[in-house]
Order: sequence, then C-alpha cells, then structure tokens
Amino acid sequence: MAVNRMFRTCPSTGLLFHEPAEKLMKAHAVAAVVSLLVGGILALGVTLTRWQAVHLLSPDWFYLFLTAHGVDMLVLWIIFFEIAILYFASSTLLRCRLATPGLAWVGFWLMILGAIMNNYAIFSGTSSVMFTSYAPMGAHPAFYLGLILFAVGALIGCFVFLGTLVVAKAERTYNGSIPLVTFGAVTACIIAVFTIASGAIILIPTFLWSVGLVEHIDSLMYRTVWWGFGHSSQQINVAAHVSVWYAIAAIVFGAKPMSEKVSRGAFLLYILFLQLASAHHLLADPGLTSNWKIFNTSYAMYLAVLASMVHGLTVPGAIEVAQREKGYNRGLFEWLRKAPWGNPVFAGMFISLIGFGFLGGISGVMMGTEQLNLIIHNTIYVPGHFHATVVVGTTLAFMSLTYFLIPVLFRRKMLFPKLAQWQPYLFGLGMSAFALFMMGAGTLGVPRRHWDISFAGNAMPYEFPGAAWLMMALTALAGLAAVVGGAIYLLITVGSVFFAPRVDVPDFKHVRAAEGIAPAPAPVAAAIAAHHPNVGMAGFVAPGTLVLAMVFLISFILYYFVNWKYLSTVWPLS
Repeated sequence: MAVNRMFRTCPSTGLLFHEPAEKLMKAHAVAAVVSLLVGGILALGVTLTRWQAVHLLSPDWFYLFLTAHGVDMLVLWIIFFEIAILYFASSTLLRCRLATPGLAWVGFWLMILGAIMNNYAIFSGTSSVMFTSYAPMGAHPAFYLGLILFAVGALIGCFVFLGTLVVAKAERTYNGSIPLVTFGAVTACIIAVFTIASGAIILIPTFLWSVGLVEHIDSLMYRTVWWGFGHSSQQINVAAHVSVWYAIAAIVFGAKPMSEKVSRGAFLLYILFLQLASAHHLLADPGLTSNWKIFNTSYAMYLAVLASMVHGLTVPGAIEVAQREKGYNRGLFEWLRKAPWGNPVFAGMFISLIGFGFLGGISGVMMGTEQLNLIIHNTIYVPGHFHATVVVGTTLAFMSLTYFLIPVLFRRKMLFPKLAQWQPYLFGLGMSAFALFMMGAGTLGVPRRHWDISFAGNAMPYEFPGAAWLMMALTALAGLAAVVGGAIYLLITVGSVFFAPRVDVPDFKHVRAAEGIAPAPAPVAAAIAAHHPNVGMAGFVAPGTLVLAMVFLISFILYYFVNWKYLSTVWPLS
C-alpha cells in the first residue's frame, strides 16, 4: 500500500531529504560540533602545558584535560558526525525514507547520555586515566558505562543505516549498484560494528571490575583487545573521510571516479585489513610473538596502505580529469592552479588529502615496522602521527563538508564567508605543522605522556638536546594557530546554523511512495549518486596526478630508509 512520506528536494543541488532523516542529521551534527568545542578548549590547555615556557596546568589538571580531550575529540566529535554521514549517504543519496527513525532517536539519546556520563566521570576528578585507560589504572564506573552506552547508540545508528539500504533496495529508489560514496559509508559501518564489538569485549568486564564484580583485569589482555577498539575506531574515520573526499570531488567538480571498480576494491581492502594496524601500538609489548606482530603490521597492513594509496591517486585524478574536460590542459598542473582555492569545501578537502597522505600515511607505515617502532614507541611522535591522520585527515574533511551542508541541509546562509575562505588554510596548515614538529620532537625522544619533559626535581634528570625544546615550542605555536582555525570554524558553523537568515527553498511535502519522487534535477545530486561502471578508462589522462603520486612515493621511500639510519645509531657497535 502506498504511504504518504515527507520529502523535500534542494533546488540548487537536487539532493532529496526525508524529514526524519534530516532532523537526525542535524541533531548528530550539532552534538558533534558541541563535542568539538569542548575538545578544542581542552586542546588549548594541553598545548600550553606541553610548551615548557608556559607550562600552564598542574599535573592533576593536565591529565584530566588530556583524558577529556582524547575522548571528546577521538570518540564523540568524530562518531557523532559519522552517524550523520551514514544517514546522508543512505537516505539522501539513495533517495529513500530512513528506516526506523524512532529507533534512530533512541540511538542518538543513548550517545548523548553516554557522552555526558563519561565527561562527568572525567571532570569530577576521578577518571584521569587518559584516552587509553590502561588497566590496572581504574576510572569511575561512569567512565566505562558512558563509553558503553555511547557505543551502543552508535551501533544502533549503524543498524538503522543498514536497514535504510534494505529499504532503498526494496523500494527501488536507485538503479544498479549503490553509489561509491554510499559504498564507502558501508565500509565505515562494517568497521564500526567490528570496533564496537571489540569495545564491548573489553569495556564490559572492565566496568564490572570497576564496581567490584570482577576481581582482576589482565593488563596485557586489556591492551591487546582495547586497541581493537581504540585504533579501529580511527579506521572508521579513514573510510568515512575518504568517502567525503569522493563526495566533495563530485560536488565541486562533477568528478567521476577514474575507475569505480578499483575504488570499490580499495574500500574492500579496508574492510579486510585496515583494523590490523591496531597492532602497531603493541609492538613493544611482551607476551606477543614477533610472528604475530610482523604479520599484522607488515604483510597484512600493507594491503590497507595500498588501498589508501589507491584513493590518494583516484580522488585527485578524478578532479584532474574533470578539470581537463573543462579546458584546463596547459602543462601538468593548470588543472590544479585553476581549482577553486577560495572555496573552503575544496580547499579543506585537498589539504586533508595531502596532509593525511604525506604526514599521516608515511609516518603510520614507519610506526608499523617492528624494528623502527622501537625508536619512537611511546614518544610524542605517536600523537604527532594521529593528529596528522585524525585531525588533518578526518576533522578537516568533515569541516569542509560542513560548509556545503550549511545551506543544503540546515537551509541557512553562511555567515562570515571571507573568514570561511581562510579557515581551512589556518586550521589545516597549522595542524600539519603541529603534527610535523611533534613528530620531530618524538624522533629526539620527547616522551608522549609526561607532564614535564624537564624532569625538574628528579634525582636522575635527563637533558634533551636544544632542538627538542625548539620543536616543542614550534609545536605549541602551530597548535595555537590550529586552535584559532578551529574557533573560526565553530564561529561560522554555530553562527550560521542558529543565527543566519534562512535560505528560501521549498519545504517538505507529502509524496506517495518512493516511485513518485522526481528524478534528481541538478548536477550535484547526479554526480554524487550516479553509478559509474568505467574500468581503467582514465588511467593516462591524469599526468599531473601521476607526478604527484611519484613525489609521494619518493618521499615515502626516503623517509622510510632515513629511519633505518636512525635505528642504526641507537645501539652502535664498537
């Protein structure tokens, strides 16, 4: 029987929004931005403390700030936003109703409750165990229960997303295979289910331990299983932000994948191998065999690295092909020079892509080599690496997408458009420098978790070289620039969503069944959601991208072998 449903079509993009899905996307996006605000304030405190000349916080406050910053940024901000992306990639891109909106709201409120509970446990001063919360350090039971509730809510969001795919298939709202962006979201969803299962396996017994119902948590077991949650949660981000790259390439340029089957194959490699990189946090742990460590972080992880390199080639390659079709054919890089660098949607995405590849990707493979890991394990190099991946890669990509969604999803005009043009550069380049200087300091041995690298008052002090102090000062200055960039994003986003004039577009109306929905009238919707079955047809029409890929590969090889040189100096032979 036909059912009346509320839909609206964005006249400028052709994207279709189901009213319950739109409300859920807005709610998750707002919760994400609030989490980013809290995490950004905490980041300022941590940065000014690690800058030895300022050393703002006492040890108690430093570890409290560091714990809350990790949870609010690495878990809350990103996963709230990713659930919004899942609903966009299913209901909007497949032009269908959202499955079980009521259940989706249950998941959202569980996430909100979990976020509040976890932050309460931290700010009460009883749970400064940092993001990793390694046993036998114990936190307040609300710390673990909050994470569990948040994870359950996110899992419900994943199931609603999968249910929406079933609805779209049953109601035949799309032809052929699902769009590539939606396929990437499916990848993120599958990794999320694995991640949440890993978290449940370790966090539930740890919660029972915190209330006295379990006597002992083995620390090695905890670390091994926890990183299946802690690191894999960041692999959700990789699949999600790569999907955003493809979406923005279509939004800004109408770009089609160079080879959709190759791109889908790369996403499949993510599902099979990306989570195995979790092992690079355990390479210095006893009790795990070298065979296990080497297999997980070398042979298997390289297949995930191959997938990222494929995406790093196909996304700019698709942009180059689209630009050359518009006549930008002079030399290798006119297509790139004539790209809309004043458009924050594109500028943020491209800085995200370059930063993720050159800084996050290369450093991640180096860290995943068992021998090389010894020279940077538990140094500040490690957070330098994941700021390059999670912040420059994921957060900046999500910020870029926000600028597109403000008028399209929230139906508001964007305030401060000139500031928006500069924001991706200030945040993206500031955070790239932040990660780079932090990795430099880590290479010189600066510890990852110590409040005071001067070790003042210790019986056996250690004096770092002057370059390490310089690197930490430069890290702080770059961090301050990135914090300003983040504050500008929050100003633009919050101001636009709540205070900007509304965009005058048609509102929701009743539509009888999905078959009655008019086809997408605008090129943006067509470009994002269209199915492109071409295989290898554009391989030699993106020479500029090929040159950029060769620069990346040479940088990769040189940096990798420079670190073998560093390793050879650790234990010199006489």
